[in-house]
Amino acid sequence: MNNKSCVYLVGTGPGDPELLTVKALRLIKQADVIVYDRLVSEPILDMIPSGSSRIFVGKATDHHTLPQEEINALLVKMAHKARTIVRLKGGDPLVFGRGSEEATFLARHNIRFEIVPGVTAATAATTYAGIPMTHRGLAAGVQIITGHSRNNLELQHEWEKLANPDTTIVVYMGLANIRYITRKLIEAGLSANTPAAAIQDGATPHQRRLITTLAALADETLQQRFQPPVLFVIGKVVALAEQMDWYLPAAQQADQKAAREHHVS
Repeated sequence: MNNKSCVYLVGTGPGDPELLTVKALRLIKQADVIVYDRLVSEPILDMIPSGSSRIFVGKATDHHTLPQEEINALLVKMAHKARTIVRLKGGDPLVFGRGSEEATFLARHNIRFEIVPGVTAATAATTYAGIPMTHRGLAAGVQIITGHSRNNLELQHEWEKLANPDTTIVVYMGLANIRYITRKLIEAGLSANTPAAAIQDGATPHQRRLITTLAALADETLQQRFQPPVLFVIGKVVALAEQMDWYLPAAQQADQKAAREHHVS
């Protein structure tokens, strides 16, 4: 292993800097080089010291600043030039973050690395939307799936196993395929009336939340013009969202303040 440098694969959570781990913040402050994704928020990027180099390698659907193979090679290249390289990723590096691909590539090239967990969207967005992933009597387990396949091929999930009314289904990166996903789940036997939610920009000041049913989820998400990143939650636990609705995004706070001021005037 190359002991002179280390690449830290760091999860930054959903974007709120207060949800960073203490270790993630320490490494950001100490980094010689920061390699970061599109979903790393501006408030977190603002914490990077002025003396650290920044390299953006963000990816959006069907548009990559750098292909994953080139990101892997870049990390190896940086490890030969700097002592502390911090690879920042939204959410958690190992939950649909391709952190394991980068880690195994670094290992093959004898580059020392560490992985720092982050708060993943499945827990952050659902919590801020007032939706527990498990609840006694409603959901005894969670199934976390991707709604996007490599090269835009058809999703190959085992729909009959997913369509379990006693579990919660959490779908990452599913906006483009949500109509297909909901149809396959209903065809596999999950009730069309199953509670369902779409959460855009979860756990951020810009969060939007839609509470509906499995049958209506695709149409209502389209009608309300949700934009990535969107997390979908399907299961009986979504019915608790109104009772557990504790988070007020900044935009709604501003609307309420304006309404109060208008009422007073």
